[in-house]
Amino acid sequence: MPTRYAGAPKEVRALSAFIKLMRASESLAARLGAALAGTGVTHGQLAVLEALLHVGPMSQRDLGRKLLRSDANVCTVADNLEKAGLITRERRADDRRLVEVSLTKKGRQLIQGLFPGHARRVTEMMGVLSAEEQELLGRLCKKLGLGVASAE
Repeated sequence: MPTRYAGAPKEVRALSAFIKLMRASESLAARLGAALAGTGVTHGQLAVLEALLHVGPMSQRDLGRKLLRSDANVCTVADNLEKAGLITRERRADDRRLVEVSLTKKGRQLIQGLFPGHARRVTEMMGVLSAEEQELLGRLCKKLGLGVASAE
């Protein structure tokens, strides 16, 4: 549904595009969240576990930057993952201000078991777009994200 705002054409176009982007994002997130519901893992927890699996141990601060999450959000998610025995956190020896986050064996096993199904679901949902459209969407989202970040 496009905006019903009766502003300047530039505003109407931007708002309509924004609404479509957000609706698509929310639709994807809702379906992915429903699939995760039975696993006991939230979308935020999955993102942390996936980053640690594919990137490796990193500081909690870097993890937040990578996932575009606030320090408080990463701390809360990490608290819950640590309580579940899925990650460990240790102060770094070279910089005591930083907390290094790592997967435990249990966490690695969990994410290695969950991620292939998650990747298949994302692939299936994104399959409504052609390969070229997916590439274009990726470039446009990156351009938008970098443009917004540089304007801050």
